Amino acid sequence: MSDKFDVIVIGAGPAGYVAAIRAAQLGLKTACVDAFVGKDGKQALGGTCLNVGCIPSKALLDSSKQYFNLSHNLPAHGITVENAKVDMGTFIGRKDKIVKQFTGGIGQLFKANKITPFFGKGKLLKGNNVEITGNDGSKQTISATNVILAPGSVPIELPFAKFDGKNIIDNAGALDINEVPKRLGVIGAGVIGLELGSVWNRLGSQVTILEALPDFLSVADADVAKIAAKEFAKQGLTIKLGAKLTKAEVKKNEVALTYEDKDGSHELAVDKLLVAVGRRAYTEGLLADDTGVKLDERGRIAVDEHNHTGVDGVWAIGDAVRGPMLAHKGSEEGVAVAEWIAGKAGHINLETVPWVIYTEPEIAWAGKTEKQLKDEGVPYKIGTFPFAAIGRAVAMNEAIGQVKVIAHAETDRLLGVHMVGPGVSELIAEAVVAMEFKGSAEDLARIVHAHPTLSEAVHEAALSVDKRAIHKGN
Repeated sequence: MSDKFDVIVIGAGPAGYVAAIRAAQLGLKTACVDAFVGKDGKQALGGTCLNVGCIPSKALLDSSKQYFNLSHNLPAHGITVENAKVDMGTFIGRKDKIVKQFTGGIGQLFKANKITPFFGKGKLLKGNNVEITGNDGSKQTISATNVILAPGSVPIELPFAKFDGKNIIDNAGALDINEVPKRLGVIGAGVIGLELGSVWNRLGSQVTILEALPDFLSVADADVAKIAAKEFAKQGLTIKLGAKLTKAEVKKNEVALTYEDKDGSHELAVDKLLVAVGRRAYTEGLLADDTGVKLDERGRIAVDEHNHTGVDGVWAIGDAVRGPMLAHKGSEEGVAVAEWIAGKAGHINLETVPWVIYTEPEIAWAGKTEKQLKDEGVPYKIGTFPFAAIGRAVAMNEAIGQVKVIAHAETDRLLGVHMVGPGVSELIAEAVVAMEFKGSAEDLARIVHAHPTLSEAVHEAALSVDKRAIHKGN
């Protein structure tokens, strides 16, 4: 054994690196093992999120929004820009620079917290030993009292549409397209498909999204999804529901697609195809046969409510365990597990984890949807308020969408808050705080909100629950 640690974390994504930092803060001798390679061929901490996920996609979304605003938003302000164009080298280069800044930042945090990083693929062995295989094939073994598994997730690949990195791409490939494709096909109208589809649609691609499910964005509240779908259609995104891809063939410089819907079989030709049908836990090569760690029916690491695997000193967090595959959920699990290991009171509430889709308009929610409550037989009441009646939103020329507050019909406790509109990725935090403190709709209604702000839509929606909204009819 080359070294003995209190904690070894396998994986340096937003779950793993946060767990390592918190463990080190608590005085535990900590190591973190990760094999992600950056564009420069060196170790790049931060996992999928920082390297090819959350951060770079938001960089491209913001850049594409600036370009889109030139012709679609600024004229309403009396501002006209002619002959605007996008330099793709700068467009992608800006994204890469941001990624490098943040991955390098984690390296500095590791140094500051005296965390030992190991570059290679980690494998859990019996007895809380971890075998590290470097990119050159070299091996070494380290051990710890506690091991936290944070291997993350990988894109699901369709057997008839395998990634080739050029014509058929995953989320990482969609972040590095060096020329705006005339026609972009997207399989899956989930978070990744909608966000990356929006990026290239804004830059001029003809984007067609095929979604196998019959309902649009079924994980979100139906009212919010309906508003979002209408706005996406206005932006030129073509979304075909109940459309199942059955074949994808690369022919010369295009991809020939065959899909089926209620009207039969159809063909579609695109220049590039983004497959975004979901992600799965990345556990290949993670566990030796005799570790005792179990996987569930979906290939995720089985854990209890404290993220413990049932094997002494072995924990698991992030995308590879139950719950939503969201970076912030993984990070909070990382903090909680580090605190449990240190004998402190860790906390993670999966019921109030916020969801955000960074399209235009943005979509965000926390808690239960109206359909979920109806299916569960929970009595509820609803309040809504449109951004069209919010002065700040109108002044921004972004008066689209609404806030929907759902409260228990008898206790008034907040059960769910759903938003679509400008800046809702930030507004949802207020709802999460209120729900964590077991707040009611009346609590939100009685809090003074600054005027004029977008947050007034939350205030008015809460008032609307009891038909007390001021700036709309009740």
